[in-house]
Amino acid sequence: MKIRIGHSPDSDDAFMFWGLACGAVESDHEFEHILRDIQTLNEWAKEGKLESSAVSVHAFAYVADRYALLRHGGSFGELYGPMIVAREPLTLDQLKETKIAVPGLLTSAYLQLCLFFEDKFGPGVRPEFEVVPFDEIIPAIQDGRFVAGLIIHEGQLTYEKEGMTLIADFGKWWNALTGLPLPLGVNVVRKDLGEEIVADVSRCMRESIQASLSNRPKALEYALQFARGMDTETSDEFVGMYVNNRTLDMGDEGVAAIRLLLKKGAEAGIVPPVEIVVVD
Repeated sequence: MKIRIGHSPDSDDAFMFWGLACGAVESDHEFEHILRDIQTLNEWAKEGKLESSAVSVHAFAYVADRYALLRHGGSFGELYGPMIVAREPLTLDQLKETKIAVPGLLTSAYLQLCLFFEDKFGPGVRPEFEVVPFDEIIPAIQDGRFVAGLIIHEGQLTYEKEGMTLIADFGKWWNALTGLPLPLGVNVVRKDLGEEIVADVSRCMRESIQASLSNRPKALEYALQFARGMDTETSDEFVGMYVNNRTLDMGDEGVAAIRLLLKKGAEAGIVPPVEIVVVD
């Protein structure tokens, strides 16, 4: 059977899928890698288009009826995560009145922004925003089109060099609020494939991540082609942030963090209530 696996063309995703891409993982199934931006993958998951896919934790709330959660392949921020940045320092009161450039309404970053506003300003308070492609947010602030922006991906490592000031780091905010790592992205598998195929997809994903972590130089070399101009040192740091032992197995703490984020999102009326099926 052909298993189409969707993931974004980012260096961290490429790194964890190196084991499957290079043939280090054995399976009776044929795996086809479908590279698309995360917004497209989120929308496709709503249709159940791919057998397995990376999705934002936010988007998972809308596809949990079709897809089960894999314990591996998840991206978590350990005291780091999406950030609000600006050209100049802003107080919280100023931020409340500021239009914020955001990378997409189904991103986990946007869900966390809404919950951050609820935490700081009270129930029902929402940010003023405009959707901007994630790699255009910092340039848009530099050009004066926006005062502040919500950044993800490598911008978390490069914002200072690009003249930005940190206003809030959601990884630190979430940890102070809950004591848990910040859930960002997960890998899922379609439930209707049946238990045997679901289990094999899960095994192959786990073995691919293990192979990549065990062969870091080769996997990193493969991932660099998706690094969007980052140098090797920065790419290595970025990959290490989001592909690590928690990626290999998010553990009960990781599952709890996902459940809590989506529970808070549902209580705030941002996402529907969700029942999560976890594949070991």
